[in-house]
Amino acid sequence: MSPGREAVASDGHSPHAGGRPWSADLSWISKIQVNQPAVLRRAEQIQARRTVKKEWQAAWLLKAVTLIDLTTLSGDDTSSNVERLCYKARYPIREDLLKALSMHDKGITTAAVCVYPARVSDAVKALRAAGCKIPVASVATGFPAGQTHFKTRLEEIRLAVEDGASEIDVVINRNLVLTGQWEALYDEIRQFRKACGEAHLKTILATGELGSLTNVYKASMIAMMAGADFIKTSTGKETVNATFPVAIVMLRAIRDFFWKTGNKIGFKPAGGIRTAKDSIAWLSLVKEELGTEWLTPELFRIGASGLLSDIERQIYHHVTGRYAAYHDLPMS
Repeated sequence: MSPGREAVASDGHSPHAGGRPWSADLSWISKIQVNQPAVLRRAEQIQARRTVKKEWQAAWLLKAVTLIDLTTLSGDDTSSNVERLCYKARYPIREDLLKALSMHDKGITTAAVCVYPARVSDAVKALRAAGCKIPVASVATGFPAGQTHFKTRLEEIRLAVEDGASEIDVVINRNLVLTGQWEALYDEIRQFRKACGEAHLKTILATGELGSLTNVYKASMIAMMAGADFIKTSTGKETVNATFPVAIVMLRAIRDFFWKTGNKIGFKPAGGIRTAKDSIAWLSLVKEELGTEWLTPELFRIGASGLLSDIERQIYHHVTGRYAAYHDLPMS
């Protein structure tokens, strides 16, 4: 049991250097159990909480903008819509709105742009043309199902990195979790880590398909042990994506890992986070569970496509006192 906490239980393991895998005896994984009723009670508390208002809300929303991985993962993605997405990442909030908040000179951008591997070079080119250094993240390893041949999954990582991706969002083989093959999962993620080279590794657990909160905790720990820089809830393509119970378990795993190793691992919820109110709830949860130091792009991301539009709409309302028409706030 983690000191002073009731939601998750874990046993000790050896020190780990962040982002680098280490050899470990994984037998302790089988002893872990999650206290599901405690997790659900905590999730209910979060959902019942009132949101912040007025200038405090605007400040939280601008912080949320800087944590967004602005994403397009559609079958009809083209170089043109990726270019528009990159422009929006560079200029996420209308300049006159930022001036009204005295934030126009703060360099506010989204944290990254996330695309399919085939669109990485388009995103890199567009961001260079915009004169900014926003990272390009690429999904890989047979996203979203992860059912591609393993050699192909590794090659997809390498090709995305060669094309300029500095962050790779990989999907795990869910079968390894569902059948309790923890050492095989560890080895898989270690090879993903190696294929990434200097690129950051964000490991998508697809929590909606893992069967239990205990499996979510175990998979989170294995991913961090194997060298993940971030653990991510979902692909956004599952029936159930980012939820508060799952997030609580993953955040407690991150905290347990930090307490025992001194290494900070990032967290990324994705899928179903669409409103400004949602974003504030997620920021509040991370702050309460891990502390303010985790509210940076280096340790917290929100995977989203439509969220930015609602945030900008709420900021528009805060500044002008009225809600914008859709043509007032185009995507780009």
